[in-house]
Amino acid sequence: MLNTTGEIFSFLEAWAPVRTAMGFDNPGLLVGDGTEPVSRVLVSLDITPPVVEEARTKGAQLIVSHHPVIFHPLRRLSPQDPAYLLARYGISAVCMHTNLDMAEGGVNTCLAQALGLQNVEGLERDSESGLFISLIGSLERPMSPREFAAHVKASLGCGGVRFAEGTGEIRRAALCGGAGGDFLAGAVRAHADAFVTGEVKHHEFLVAQAAGITIVEAGHFSTENPVTAEIQRRLAEAFPAVSVLCSEAMRDPAQYL
Repeated sequence: MLNTTGEIFSFLEAWAPVRTAMGFDNPGLLVGDGTEPVSRVLVSLDITPPVVEEARTKGAQLIVSHHPVIFHPLRRLSPQDPAYLLARYGISAVCMHTNLDMAEGGVNTCLAQALGLQNVEGLERDSESGLFISLIGSLERPMSPREFAAHVKASLGCGGVRFAEGTGEIRRAALCGGAGGDFLAGAVRAHADAFVTGEVKHHEFLVAQAAGITIVEAGHFSTENPVTAEIQRRLAEAFPAVSVLCSEAMRDPAQYL
């Protein structure tokens, strides 16, 4: 007997409960009613038209993504919209966003692992859920700011990084995957030597320079994409009768010269 979208959603919900998501967010079972039988799942950071087409071609009945395929209230649907295509092809969607950012083993944990950080601890808590929205850990060996930026680029497979050099070598680094520039202040208060995130504003680079902390902007995609392999691993282990694939169509939409 095949597993259902509801069973898979319940498993993911136990890992990253929807109730822990930030107030603005829209995670959950966004397409489907939970009764659909599933023999194949496609995991992707985003649900784009190419990802939906990939799911259809590969025979996946469910896409599990990080970013919600429906975020703002819908005013209309066109044939180019991913949500329209999902409904047209009868493909369900489960999306885990900020609840997965903060979950143990979620986005930030996977980013810390990808960077090789040790003795990782929670840093700053989300005011709503009380869960950690940023982490801090130690490098295996000290690095210069430029060497650390190169380490981040190589570890995440980025096309490039932007960074501002701090005043000392890097021993402890804080991080927040995705658009985490707002959490730079917590890294400064914790006396981290570096802060890694996906998006940094001009003003945040200036704040980092003034504080003497190295800041590395490694891209939204690259700082969050490591979690897709962890989603695949957990689902494959929990549902051995289900084929779980990582998307090949989903790539970083940003290009670097």
